Amino acid sequence: MAPRIQLERAAWSWADTVKPEDVTEEHIEKAYRIRVPACKRVVCRRNCKGNPNCLVGIGEQGWLGEIDENSFHNIDDPNSEKRDKNKFVGLTNLGATCYVNTFLQVWFHNLELRETLYLCQNSRAEEHNMESGLVKALGLDTGQQQDAQEFSKLFLSLLEDTLSKQKNPNLQNVIQQQFCGQSAYVTVCNQCGRSSLLPSRFYELELSIQGHKQLTECITEFLKEEKLEGDNRYFCENCHSKQNATRHIKLQTLPRTLNLQLMRFVFDRQTGHKKKLNSFISFPEVLDMGPFLEEKDEKCVYELNAVLIHRGISAYSGHYIAHVRDGRTKEWYKFNDEEIEKMEGKKLQLGIDDDIAEAKSQTRKPKCSKGYHCSRNAYMLVYKQQTEGDSNEKITEEVPAFLQKLVDRDNRKFEEWCIEMADMRKQSVDKGKAKHEEVKELYKLLPAEDGQPFEFVPLEWLKKWLDDSSLTKSIDNSKFLCSHGKLHLDKIGDIKRISAKAAEHLFKRYGGSPRLDRSSLCKECVVQQCRVLRLKNQLNKDYKEVSSLMKIPVKSNEGFWVGKASLRCWRQLALEQLEDSQKETHQPNGKTNGEGPEISALQDTDSKDQENEEMKTFNEDILCLHGGMSISVGEKKLISHDVWSRLKVYFPSAPEFAYNQDACQQCIMLEREGKENEALNRMMAIEQKTNLLNLFQDRNRPTLHKWPQDTDVLYIVSLFFVDEWKKFIRKPTKSSPVSSIGNNVLLCPHGGFMFTYESMVKGDAQHVVLLWPSEWDVINRLFLVDQPISIYRLSENIQNTTNVHYRTQPELCLDCREGLIFQQQRDLQEYTQATVYVRKVTNKRIMKESAPELNVSGSDAEDEREELKIEGESDPDFYQSGDGAKRQKLGEFVRSSTVMPISQKSGIRRSTRHRKLRGEKALIVSANQTLKELKIQIMHAFSVAPFDQNLSIDGRCLTDDSATLGSLGVIPECVIFLKADEPLTDYAAMDDVYQVCMPEEGFKGTGLLGH
Repeated sequence: MAPRIQLERAAWSWADTVKPEDVTEEHIEKAYRIRVPACKRVVCRRNCKGNPNCLVGIGEQGWLGEIDENSFHNIDDPNSEKRDKNKFVGLTNLGATCYVNTFLQVWFHNLELRETLYLCQNSRAEEHNMESGLVKALGLDTGQQQDAQEFSKLFLSLLEDTLSKQKNPNLQNVIQQQFCGQSAYVTVCNQCGRSSLLPSRFYELELSIQGHKQLTECITEFLKEEKLEGDNRYFCENCHSKQNATRHIKLQTLPRTLNLQLMRFVFDRQTGHKKKLNSFISFPEVLDMGPFLEEKDEKCVYELNAVLIHRGISAYSGHYIAHVRDGRTKEWYKFNDEEIEKMEGKKLQLGIDDDIAEAKSQTRKPKCSKGYHCSRNAYMLVYKQQTEGDSNEKITEEVPAFLQKLVDRDNRKFEEWCIEMADMRKQSVDKGKAKHEEVKELYKLLPAEDGQPFEFVPLEWLKKWLDDSSLTKSIDNSKFLCSHGKLHLDKIGDIKRISAKAAEHLFKRYGGSPRLDRSSLCKECVVQQCRVLRLKNQLNKDYKEVSSLMKIPVKSNEGFWVGKASLRCWRQLALEQLEDSQKETHQPNGKTNGEGPEISALQDTDSKDQENEEMKTFNEDILCLHGGMSISVGEKKLISHDVWSRLKVYFPSAPEFAYNQDACQQCIMLEREGKENEALNRMMAIEQKTNLLNLFQDRNRPTLHKWPQDTDVLYIVSLFFVDEWKKFIRKPTKSSPVSSIGNNVLLCPHGGFMFTYESMVKGDAQHVVLLWPSEWDVINRLFLVDQPISIYRLSENIQNTTNVHYRTQPELCLDCREGLIFQQQRDLQEYTQATVYVRKVTNKRIMKESAPELNVSGSDAEDEREELKIEGESDPDFYQSGDGAKRQKLGEFVRSSTVMPISQKSGIRRSTRHRKLRGEKALIVSANQTLKELKIQIMHAFSVAPFDQNLSIDGRCLTDDSATLGSLGVIPECVIFLKADEPLTDYAAMDDVYQVCMPEEGFKGTGLLGH
C-alpha cells in the first residue's frame, strides 16, 4: 500500500480546486478515505494505519489456517515432571542453602549411614517431610551463606548426640563407627626424653594447603614435629620445670569414611577477615594411609567417594556443588542443587566450569598423573575404606513406614496436581478452538463492500480481540469524536472500517458505544480543513508579494506600525494560527484531540484561559500592558497600506496602529517616573555609602575579642540587613532601597538577646555585624530600627584589680539560650544526608592546597561587580585593568558568614565557606551510620581498604568501627583526615572486606547449637 503521506495527499488532492462552500458528499468520502482499496494479505505484510480499509497485520495471522492445540495454553505437560524410578533427586536451593544441599547428598550416598538412619525412631522427624522442613527445624537463615565446614562438624555432632539416645544399641555409635578415628598428641622432653601421650578422637582431618601441591604433602605437614621453645616451652613433670620439647600427632586408627577438610578458608591477620586460598591441590583416586599410621605395616587403603567444590574467589560468596560416587554402581554424579548430571565412563570429571574460578591472576592448571585429579576449588575430600568384597551389596535399606507414608501422600498430591493441570489444559484448548472458529468466520465478514453499510471500530480494540478474548473489553469510540460529536478527521489512522454485519455481531457480544457509521462523517470538519489548506497554499504566494512590497519606500504620512519581530516571522505565525484555527474548529472551547464531548465540557473554562495565555498574535510585540502602542521606537516599523491589507487577511484580530497614532500615554508617564526614581535611588545610595563607607568596605571594624579602647559600647545589627543594604548600594537602579532594620530576628519571643559575649567570640558573631557608636547614629538617622541592640564593657576596680565584664541590652534570656544550645547540639547528632570532607594525608603532611573553588552564582557575581563608585574617589573594591574596565577583587567574590579580625592593610573579610582541596572528596553521611559503613564509602572513593584506613578529626583518632558518627563527634561540613597504610594488592581480599559489613554470627541461635 502507498505510504501514509501519499494517502494523506490523495485524500485532499481536490482541496486546491474546490471552494469550502462547494464541498460535496464525494469530497467527504475522499477525506475520510472511504474508497481507498483494501489491502491484500499476500501483498501487504503489516497494517497500513493511513488506510481505514486495511485489515491485514492486526493479529489475524495466528488464527487463519490450522493451529496446534498446544498454542492455546502455556501449561507444560505435567507428566514431564515425573521422575523415572530409581533415579536420584536434586535439592532445591532455598536462597543460599547450596552448602547444606552438598552435604546432604554426600551423606545420603553413604549407604551404611542411610541404612542406620532409616532405623531411627524420632517423632519430630515425622513432622518434617522436605528439605525446607530440615532447614526450618534447624533454624538456618536461608538468605545467609554460612561456613560449609562448620556446618558439617555441627550437624554430625548434633546427629551423634541424637543417635546416642536411641534405644537400639546398633544406632548409638553409628557416627563414631563411620567417621571417628583415634589419634594422640605425643610430646617428648628434649632434656630427659620423657614421652607424654594425650589421646584424642577426630571426625575429620583439617589439612593446611598453603604452600603445598599434593594431598600427601598436606597430610605429612599435619603429622610433622612441632618444636616447643621459648615462651612456648613444655612443663615436664619428670624435670619439674619448663623444657624445650617436640610435639607431633600420631594416627592410631582411621574411620571407615575419612573426611579430609582442605583448609581453603583461612583467617587473614592483616585484614581481620577470612579469605580463600585458590591454589591447586592434586589428590589420588586411591589413597594409601598406611604410611601415615602409627603401625606402619597396617594396610589401610581408601577410595575417593566424594569431592565437594566451592566455586568463587571470595570466602563470603560463591556456590557449592558436590561430585559423588554411587556406592552400588560406582558411577560418578555431579549434584548442583536441583540439577543432577551423570558423568560418562564411570570417571570423575571435575570440569573447567566447576574447577577454574575467575580471578585476577589465572594460574595454569598443572598436569595430573593417571589416577589423580587437580582442583583449586575442592574444599573437602571424602574417602571410603576398601574392604574385601563389596560390603554395599549386603546393605538392603528399607524406607521407614512413616517416611513411606509421607512419600505416598506426596505422590497422591502430585497425581492430583497432574489431573488438575490436564483439566486446565483441556479447558484452554476448548476455549481456544471456539475462539479460532469465531475469528475465522468473523474475519471473512470484516471487510466492508462498496455501497454497503459500514461502521468504524478502534484498531487497538481489534488487535486485543485477536490477541486474547479473555481480556477483550467493550468497544469504546468516544476517544475518536470531534467537537461536533462525529468522527474526528485526525483519528482516521486509529480506526478501521468494517461491514455493518460484522459490527453488529461484535457490539452484540462485547457491547460498547457510540457506534460510528456513514452518518458520523463530519462535513463541518472537512469544510474547515479545506479552508485551511487553501490558505496555506495561498500563504506562499502572499509571502513573496509581501517581501517585494517591503522593498518599496513608505511615505511618512501613511501606512501602519507593525512590530519588527512580528514582521520577521509573520509567515510562521500565520501557519501556527491556521493550525490553531483548525484545532479550534475540530475541538472548540479548548478540547483536547480525541476527547469526547463529555470530557471536554469539564475542561471548558480552564482550557480556554490557558489558550488565551499562551496564544501569540501578530503585532503583540509592540502592544503594551495597557493595550496601547509601545513607547519603544526600535521595536516597530512603518509598512505600506498594501502590505498591511495582505497581512490582515491572516491576522484579522491583530492590533492595528495607524502611522499617526501616539504611543501609550500611561507608559510614557511610568517611564518618566521610573527615571526619576532611579535618580533618587542613586543619590540615596551615594549618600549612604559616603556616610557608612567603612561598613560598606569592611574597613576598621570593631571586634569583641580585642575590644576598642576608645569606647565602652558597640551596637549590633543583623548580618542580613548589611548584606541587603550592600546589594542596594552596588545596584541602586535594580534593587529596592533598604528602609528598616529588623533586629527582632536576633531576639527570643520574650524580647531577650539570644547570644552571650563568649558565644559571639567563639562563633555566634557570624549572625551579626558590630557597629561603632558614630555609625549607629547614622543608622538611626537613615533607617527605621525596630529594636536597638548594644553590648557594653563594664569595668570595676576591686582591690587595685580591674575586672571587666560585658552586658547586652536587651539582656540575655537564659531559658531561650539554653534551648537554642540544646537544639544545636541535637541537630549535630541527628543529621541525615549531610556532607563531610575526607582529606587524604601523605607523609604526615596535608597535600598542597589548590586554588579554592568559588561557587558563586551568576547573579551574586554580578552584584559584586556592579558597585556604585563615589565620584572623585578610587574605589578599593575594584581595580582598573589595562583596557580601562573595572574588575571585582577576588576577596569580594567570597561572601562572609562570620565577622573575623580584619587586617588594616587588606580590608578583605575572609569567608568561612569550606574550600575543597586537591586530594579531598565530599561524602554524604548520616549521624546514625557506623564508622565501619563510612570506611566502606571511603574505600570506594579512595581505593583504600578499611583495615588500611587511619581516620582522625580535630586530632582525635576514630577507631571504634561499631560507633555511630554522631557519637564520635563527626558533624556536617567537618574535615576527616585519612592516613592510608600500604596499599592492598589482593583484590579478592578487598572484595571480602566489602561484603563483611556486619559482624559474623555463624550458626548462633540455630538448632545446630542446641537452640
